[in-house]
Amino acid sequence: MEEKREEALTEQAIQSITQLGSSQIQSGKGTIHVLTIVGQIEGHQMLPPDSKSTKYEHVMPLLAMVEESEEIDGLLVLLNTVGGDIEAGLGIAELIASMSKPTVSLVLGGGHSIGVPLAVSAKRSFIAPSAAMTIHPVRLNGLVIGVPQTFYYFERVQERILQFITANSAVKRETFTRLMLRTGELASDVGSVIYGEEAVEIGLIDQIGGLSDALDCLHSMIRERKGGH
Repeated sequence: MEEKREEALTEQAIQSITQLGSSQIQSGKGTIHVLTIVGQIEGHQMLPPDSKSTKYEHVMPLLAMVEESEEIDGLLVLLNTVGGDIEAGLGIAELIASMSKPTVSLVLGGGHSIGVPLAVSAKRSFIAPSAAMTIHPVRLNGLVIGVPQTFYYFERVQERILQFITANSAVKRETFTRLMLRTGELASDVGSVIYGEEAVEIGLIDQIGGLSDALDCLHSMIRERKGGH
């Protein structure tokens, strides 16, 4: 009976990793939920089935479960995303930022576009030395109506993102705006690509590190939280 139960739990864990890109690590130090945000962040429109994507309708209730669960002590967010839907990405970032439990993010490979607010949403952020982050203004695909209201909407959305990033990191507004509006670096686009060291230097990410660094930090935060209780 016990063996069947363990097999069912193992199968459930594998299914969770396959479908949601999430798993739980249990040890004597505590229980950590690992969430991976990879590929493109899917919003209100479905992406082609051959595209790697993170679906916001999966991630949002999962984050609510992590926050409410008495068994989970902290959240580790692993990021390797090209960006995607602005509202979906910002919605996930707002949820992570509003969690009371210890949260740590780690940018691996890339944390581009709307991946930037996701990277800074955790209480502590790490980036691999080789990882990249693309910073650029808000863009929309498809038909755009060329009226003042459209450009005003762009401006308001950009301001929301800018406020979130500066509120959840140490980067200065002027520095981030300068990088966002830089010309001549991206082909046929406005913006910048920064790598690990530079992201830390400007205060966008807290520190350079890898998986062990992120886990050590998260365990330390969990100990502090438990000690405070």
